[in-house]
Amino acid sequence: MSEKKENNLEIYRHTLAHILMQALENLYDAIPGVGPAIENGFYHDFDCQHKVSEEDFPKIEEEMKKIIQANYPIKKKIMPIDEGIDFLKKKKYKYTAEIALDLKKEGEKEISFYQQGDFINMCKGPHLTSTGEVNFKSFKLEKVAGVYWQGDEKNKMIQRIYGIAFKMPKELKKYLAMLEEAKKRDHRKIGKEMDLFSFHEEGPGFPFWHPKGSELFNSLQKFIQEENFKRNYNEVKTPLILNKNLWVTSGHWDKFKENMYFTKIDKEDYAIKPMNCPGGLLIYKDRPHSYRELPIRNAEFGLVHRHELSGVLHGLFRVRAFTQDDAHSFCEESQMENEIIDMVDYAIDIYQKFGFEEYEIFIATRPEKYIGSDDVWEKSTESLKNALVKKKLDYKIKEGEGAFYGPKIEFNIKDSIGRNWQCGTIQVDFSMPKRFGAVYIDQEGKEKTPVMIHRAILGSLERFLGILIEHYVGKFPVWLAPVQVKILAVSEKHNEYCQKLLKEFKENNIRAELDLGNETVGNKIRKSVQEKVPYVLVIGDKELQGEKFSVRDRGEQKTREIAKKDFIAEIKDRIAKRL
Repeated sequence: MSEKKENNLEIYRHTLAHILMQALENLYDAIPGVGPAIENGFYHDFDCQHKVSEEDFPKIEEEMKKIIQANYPIKKKIMPIDEGIDFLKKKKYKYTAEIALDLKKEGEKEISFYQQGDFINMCKGPHLTSTGEVNFKSFKLEKVAGVYWQGDEKNKMIQRIYGIAFKMPKELKKYLAMLEEAKKRDHRKIGKEMDLFSFHEEGPGFPFWHPKGSELFNSLQKFIQEENFKRNYNEVKTPLILNKNLWVTSGHWDKFKENMYFTKIDKEDYAIKPMNCPGGLLIYKDRPHSYRELPIRNAEFGLVHRHELSGVLHGLFRVRAFTQDDAHSFCEESQMENEIIDMVDYAIDIYQKFGFEEYEIFIATRPEKYIGSDDVWEKSTESLKNALVKKKLDYKIKEGEGAFYGPKIEFNIKDSIGRNWQCGTIQVDFSMPKRFGAVYIDQEGKEKTPVMIHRAILGSLERFLGILIEHYVGKFPVWLAPVQVKILAVSEKHNEYCQKLLKEFKENNIRAELDLGNETVGNKIRKSVQEKVPYVLVIGDKELQGEKFSVRDRGEQKTREIAKKDFIAEIKDRIAKRL
């Protein structure tokens, strides 16, 4: 099939990445790195003396427009690998020459190039047949960032420009409108306004939870704990720091070391845990098990630490310490499929409770670095596929994106403005139980290795809270809101009654807060609205005389009257029903 017939959005975006690189070479004599298509657009890495900023984008976009209007044919050329490497070195394309040298080491005999006008670079393609096939109104440069070449902080930091691209200008316009809405919902901005969390130079990538943020965090954790309890999960807790030998046994030392933090205790090497599963295996191994006990479901809200490069840290979405709502099911092979189905049902149920009605499901397959035999990987992957087929759920494949110890199901949920977020995972693992010597006694009295199924529904509590903040724009449902009722005193003479009222709310497990400040009632109400509190009570003379309140519901201009006992009952009902 010709490239013309294969033309799709990914090819369109990939071609735009090359047009961007050609523009950068024309303007700044930039040296190309890599430039792939990505979700919603493309990017290109490059190196040059000029430090590009967003102020340069109109100039770069204008140059890209000229390249599109020139309608350069895009031609593919094949070169013997040595000839191709020499060609790249002569052009001083040191980054793509480095990739070509790696390909030679892997046994490649030839490499492909794509040329448009004077610009030619190594690329496996495919591309459009000419630059003129791109609509110059269908893309926009979005941001520029510093990145380490090939993601390795030991390498030089170069530059990367991201672009957004769709085939039709109206699709681009729609996406840009969504981005504007997303800016208003930025969880970092809302988190600061609502006094939920902060980040500090003393701990980059490590969230500091404030009192209201801690209420939010604890409410979410308590909710999942209750849901776990309904589904027969036990709760465990494993240490934060464990000996190197454990991580060698688990495979993390070889396959995940670059993402870990280390320390020494009594002159021995220890690691801060990046995952909870090895500790969970030690708990499983601590006593004998019979097939009659299986499946054993152990859940853990485990704080894990992973080294992320400073350039990718992003609020609660990309941190160096986070809490996983982890669980591990130890089961027989015959129970595996039912366990996966139960976990799939669990995940979908939780997402729907938060209003995420749309989701995509992926199966991530064996990565480049892995442990275990090919047969085991095939068996594990088939079990995930079979479970989804039985549930009549569609799925897509993510080639090579599984965990190093097993394939996984990934859930991508869609929020209230149409963005996708990767959340829960279900991973089948035959390898790690075997490496740890985990066994159970089967029906014939023989030792067998259990299957270990790893699962997280939210993924990371920190990240999921970031998603919820943006999904709800900080307007959390009553049960989750860090402050459920704000009590406003009209004047000092109402303070004593307000304090009694606060005590009564707290005795009923209602999260209330009191504002006794000297500001006007109007200012207090405006502040409460900004804090997105579900209910605001204004306590004045009338409220002192009777048992009725004037309640202002979030989002409403008018107040309503309700008896105190009915109001307390209403809130408790909403909390109980998770509304």
